[in-house]
Amino acid sequence: MPLFPFPQNMIFKNIKPFYTLSSLLPFSIMDRYLALQLIPPFLFGVGAFTSVVLAIDSLFELLRKVVESGLPISIALQVFLLKLPYVMVYSFPMSTLLATLMTYSRLSSESELIALRGCGVSVYRMVLTAVVLSSTVTAMTYVFNEQIAPAANYQATITLEQALKSDKPKFKQQNIYYPEYKEVKEADGTKNKVLLRLFYADQFDGQRMKGLTIIDRSRDGVSQIVVSESAQWNTSQKVWDFYNGTIYLVAPDRSYRNILRFEHQQLRLPRTPLNLAENSRDYGEMNISQAIEQLQIERLSGNQQKIRKLEVRIQQKIAFPFVCIIFGLVGSVMGTIPQRTGRGTSFGISVIVIFSYYLLLSVSGALAQAGILSPFIGAWLPNFFGLGVGLVLLMRIAQR
Repeated sequence: MPLFPFPQNMIFKNIKPFYTLSSLLPFSIMDRYLALQLIPPFLFGVGAFTSVVLAIDSLFELLRKVVESGLPISIALQVFLLKLPYVMVYSFPMSTLLATLMTYSRLSSESELIALRGCGVSVYRMVLTAVVLSSTVTAMTYVFNEQIAPAANYQATITLEQALKSDKPKFKQQNIYYPEYKEVKEADGTKNKVLLRLFYADQFDGQRMKGLTIIDRSRDGVSQIVVSESAQWNTSQKVWDFYNGTIYLVAPDRSYRNILRFEHQQLRLPRTPLNLAENSRDYGEMNISQAIEQLQIERLSGNQQKIRKLEVRIQQKIAFPFVCIIFGLVGSVMGTIPQRTGRGTSFGISVIVIFSYYLLLSVSGALAQAGILSPFIGAWLPNFFGLGVGLVLLMRIAQR
């Protein structure tokens, strides 16, 4: 007599296999549950990290300017709000790490992840939810870092300068320095780079250069030194109009050949110094397209140190948003390790991981600027290292 009075195949008739196509895709019931658990700590992390970084980076300095320089409180508040998007860009990856680590650690300590694994859900599938949500944060970080933060940061700089220098001429740029080089072939066949032209101006007010000194060695047999009170680019004739200055002609034996004083003199020099003055911004005030334009201008000057630094910064701007995915992977994998950790422990682990990442980013960036690493490797090495660590941890935990 059979053990069960009904056909045994009826026991599993209405049970669906777990590994169906819909179960492998995101946005299942499990995904929605994990997402709802991840969002609150992520928002908490954005608020916490933004507040801490903003207080250290801007708040104390603005308060000092309010007390010592008489900066109006309304302007200080405006600058503070304009600095907010720039700081939030850095808080997004940190908050992703904190949210995934805190959420998965809590679910692991409460045996919810163990229950999911008992139902046949693999660690890979549980971590996939965090990676997908981290990809969304990556897109959000890219938009902030490319479209919002550079413009807001630049506007904050302009607003602060105008408020502190309201009783002085509002020069857009100071100490404009533009060297131009040429390659000279030596008798032994080697190539040597020598100075062709040097352009220096004390300041630029948006229309005219002021306090100019130009050394021009482009003509064979004679060099000229131009000292001028001011100069302006002539768009129609594509020349520089110099005002109230002196031209010194220097012979090859370094003796003065001629001295010419002028009230107005036109010289055919490159427009590049004006481009530098008009477009000069800090690295945090440029998006990728503006940084590439600045790189093209710097390449004309031949300053290899500035060129290398800008190449590294451009690669770092491209690589930085993807750290959200790395942190999401590392945080969720570390959280799945069976342990009992509180919020304080999760926060402490997050700080250690974040510090390690930024330390590696600083070291690799410095090596790239020194020419030891390529700009691409220098910018992407921390991401590759973090991805490797996350994948190794994931495979080890999945094999348990």
